[in-house]
Order: sequence, then C-alpha cells, then structure tokens
Amino acid sequence: MNKIQMVTPLVEMDGDEMTRILWQMIKDQLITPFVDLKTEYYDLGLLHRNETKDQVTVDAANATKRLGVAVKCATITPNKQRMVEYPQLTEMWKSPNGTIRSILDGTVFRAPILIDCIHPVVKNWKLPITIARHAYGDVYKSVDMYTTEPGECTMTFKGASGEEKTLLVQKVDGPAVWQGAHNKEKSIRSFARACFQYAIDTRQDLWFSTKDTIAKIYDGEFKKVFEEEFENYKAKFEELGITYFYTLIDDAVARVIRSKGGFIWACKNYDGDVMSDMVSTAFGSLAMMTSVLVAPDGTTEYEAAHGTVTKHYYKHLKGEATSTNPMATIFAWTGALRKRGQLDGIDELVTFAGQLEEACFETLSAGIMTKDLVGLVDEGFEATAVTSAEFIAAIRTRLEAKR
Repeated sequence: MNKIQMVTPLVEMDGDEMTRILWQMIKDQLITPFVDLKTEYYDLGLLHRNETKDQVTVDAANATKRLGVAVKCATITPNKQRMVEYPQLTEMWKSPNGTIRSILDGTVFRAPILIDCIHPVVKNWKLPITIARHAYGDVYKSVDMYTTEPGECTMTFKGASGEEKTLLVQKVDGPAVWQGAHNKEKSIRSFARACFQYAIDTRQDLWFSTKDTIAKIYDGEFKKVFEEEFENYKAKFEELGITYFYTLIDDAVARVIRSKGGFIWACKNYDGDVMSDMVSTAFGSLAMMTSVLVAPDGTTEYEAAHGTVTKHYYKHLKGEATSTNPMATIFAWTGALRKRGQLDGIDELVTFAGQLEEACFETLSAGIMTKDLVGLVDEGFEATAVTSAEFIAAIRTRLEAKR
C-alpha cells in the first residue's frame, strides 16, 4: 500500500500518563501504516516541561503559529498532590493548555461525539451542544498568594502615561488567600468574532453567558464587547434565520437543560472548562468530545477535552490491560490531519481522516467498545467491553477495508 504523502508537518505535542500510551498506539496502529506522517515533535510530558522550565510549551505554541496546525495529547497540570507524586518537579508549573491558548489567543470549540446506541441522560437533548470557550486569561492566567496576618490587599494599575489607579481588594483580620485575574479587550473581541463566525459557518444559534450582575465591570466588559461585535454579524444572522442572545450563566444552565440542543454556548475560560465536562458527560462520556482551538489568524490546535486518565495509567504500570477510551484522542488526530490536508490541497489526506472516523463509528455500532461506554448503551443494544488495544485493533481492521 502506498502511504499518503504529506507536505507540511503537523506540530505534535506529546503528553502524559495513559493518554501518552494511547497516543503512541494510535500513531502506530491507525496513522503511520497509512500516512507518511510528518510532524514537528514536542514532548509536553510533565518531566520534560520541568527539565526545560516549561520553555518546551512556549516553543510548541510558537511552532503552531508558524506551521498552522497542531495536535496535542492530554497533559498534567500539577497541584500539590502531583508535587508529591513527582518529587523531581522544581515548580508547580501552570497549565500548558493555558500557556498555549495565551500565545495563540484563540477560542476553543468543544462538541460531543454522538453515536446512535447512546442517548443523552438529558432526555430532551436531540442535537449536540457546542461549547465555545474563551481561551485567554481569567483563572488560567491569574496570580495568587497566601498571607498569614491581619492586613489589607490593594490592586494597582500603573499606566504607560504615568496614571495610577488603586482599589482596595479587602481588609482581613487573619490568614487569607488572594487571587488577581485579568483579561484583554483585544482577546475578548477576538473571542466574540470567532463565536459569531462559527455560528454563521455552522448555522447554529449562539448563546453567551457571564455573571455581569456580580462582576459588573469584568463580566460587563464581555457583555458589552459581544453586543458591539454582533452589529457586524446581525444581518447575516437574520439572513440565515439564526439568533444570538445573552443571559446570566445560572439562567443559561437552566435553559440548556430544558433545551433540545443544536446550538453554540459561549462561555468565559473556566466556565467553558466546567460546562464542557458537564455537556460531554451528559451526552455519554468525557472521552467522547472533540476540542479545537481556533486562533484569529486561522491557526488550529486539536486535542482531547479530557485529562490524562491517571487511574488507568497506574494499572498499566502494574502490567494490567486497561479499557481506556481513545475516541477523543483519535478525533484530535483526524481533525488535525483533515485540516492539514485542506490547507495543503491533499484530498487523499482529508479522505483518510473521514475514513478513520467512519471506522471508529462502525466499530462502536458493532457493539465493540471500551468499558466506559458499555454501561451507557440503550436497552436492547448488545455491547462488549474490550481493552484499549483490542478496540484500536478493531478500528484498524475496518480502516484497512476502506483503503
């Protein structure tokens, strides 16, 4: 079999724990036998990020800007527990996703992967719900500290003109924790434009939610910018018969649960992180959600929306076979390969991405699936739980039949 030839490399960002194991299995079994894969490789595994003082993450993000398309494995963002598990760490490094999103200044669009034999736990959901997540600032770019004594904290802005503004954050009578977050109007505006354009491209209604009744200035700026930018898209929305509306996030949650789906829900950074997990779980599994970061210049980065599956990794280290769902990671690869093919005019690569996705769906429709999905299938549908290796092998068989 002649392998599909690539012209421009993808940026490949390797990751951590069980997803790193799956990453290699997917490449070995489902991609490199069919594609002469060209990548610019960056190891974003936690220990290598530590060795490079996280410079490797910055390098990977800049390479993505240069090459235009990236595919990323799930990575660890260390907390105190991780510092114990990995005593080699010299610092509690920040989220690599946060660093990459900050550099690319894009919007993350996350949507569930739907299959006929699994219906959402929210019985009235009939169509997928896409989460549009702002990818800059907020808690991911915040600074924080702990203080031990009574006192007060202020926040001061020093302008380039010499102007200063100072606000009292709070006075405390004992130990306290503090956090300072920010966002840029330019990034908020890019977020709004990306959401409106994506709604037009996919012909879906757009909902946007914050909490401007509480964060009157911070969240209020998001609301204002969206209203201003919508004026540039309003005529096209009316032409397509789609709508945009703003509501408070607590009201949005209630509306989403009562809805039939089939729309885009735009959220601030952390809100989008939480709500995408809720949506993916309600539709089936955290491992059944696509995630793509789209930058204003068209740069795209594809990844799985879930974590590194730590519990399965420790089983793997003991020599135990695991039934870890690789679907979201496979779809990260197919998304990146399809985009690379589209940009380089390689139709065969675009077709291959579609064939691999079809092979995944055919495998699931045959009742061959990982353990997380078997308990979710509709009554009367016969499904068998297999290991990750067996699941990928079954996909490989169906993919070969298409080549």
